[in-house]
Amino acid sequence: MHITYSGELMNNFQYHNPTRILFGKGEIASITSLIPPSSKVMMVYGGGSIFKNGVYEQTKKALKGFDVIEFGGIEANPRYETCMRAVEQIKTQNVTFLLAVGGGSVLDGTKFMALATKYTGADPWDFMLGKTATPNSALPLASIMTLPATGSEMNANFVISRDSTQEKFGGYSDLIRPQFSVIDPMTTTTLPIRQTANGVVDSFVHTMEQYATFPNNGPLQDRQAEAVLATLVEEGPKAMQAPEDYDVRANLCWCSTQALNGVISCGMPQDWSTHDIGHELTALYGIDHARTLAIVLPGVWRFFINEKKEKLAQYGKRVLGLNGSVEECASQAIQKTEEFFESLGIPTHLKDYGINASDAARMVSDRFKARNRPGFGERGLITPEVIYKIIESRA
Repeated sequence: MHITYSGELMNNFQYHNPTRILFGKGEIASITSLIPPSSKVMMVYGGGSIFKNGVYEQTKKALKGFDVIEFGGIEANPRYETCMRAVEQIKTQNVTFLLAVGGGSVLDGTKFMALATKYTGADPWDFMLGKTATPNSALPLASIMTLPATGSEMNANFVISRDSTQEKFGGYSDLIRPQFSVIDPMTTTTLPIRQTANGVVDSFVHTMEQYATFPNNGPLQDRQAEAVLATLVEEGPKAMQAPEDYDVRANLCWCSTQALNGVISCGMPQDWSTHDIGHELTALYGIDHARTLAIVLPGVWRFFINEKKEKLAQYGKRVLGLNGSVEECASQAIQKTEEFFESLGIPTHLKDYGINASDAARMVSDRFKARNRPGFGERGLITPEVIYKIIESRA
């Protein structure tokens, strides 16, 4: 048998996702039967929005009969220092099950706690830095999501910031995949407009990090990603205009989950440079995560337009309805994407946040130089020098 190849090949992959999703109105009540009866539960939440939208009451009702303690105050970018205070309580109170109630930041912090509780070294930050191995055990956890954005409810990823060093790093462990996640779109209808817009952009860029690379003979994955992108472009503005529309919210919630549960990336090259650079802007300047993505993504695309033009043009034609040559559609797609972000009320240039682009470019590129990190992005072409030019271009 003779096998022929045409261009790039789909990569080998393994896919396994054990998280149970409970989607729809009133599904918080279903968690009662999914938590082991003898569990001591820590309910983790953020700044208190769950007290205003009815989620707290629903959750406490579902947890009736369990031994429950609470830990609130997880920040929009979950801080190591805050999470470690929770870890101390987990240990002293002999907590056996963690329940994150809130957005992706709350869940990210909870995932870190689940691992840090089992860490036997001196400082859990060491495994975030890669100095030591990630713990080989973790507390079981689950989530009740109130903000569609991160997709953390159905993956093994998390991101943590540390104030003392102004650092923000991501982690991964299959041990901290949620056992179940509740997605009730009703809980998102009271979100502030800013958070709604951030969620749309976050989901959008998650998808693009796995899509806007180079052709890799994955037509199914491409069309799955394009379906998510098209839905976000259609439904995002609707959510801004009609925030209480359940159907719109439901579509955005499911887009967020599908954007980062691993399906669209199966066998495909991935970029993630926009996230890596954006994390540094958040760590240094405190800009909302999604807004750093809106700043950085167009800069990455323009710098690497020759390397990414086929996929950008495909996105432009299939999702945005553009016509023209590959070069024309790729260039227009970048401009249209910036306009989409701006239409959601999210500025895409550093000057809009009062930040000097040259200063930011220097500080961020210096951080990557200090870490001696090899080139990254889908082709390993992102270096400190490239990072400087990308950020400087976003003045």
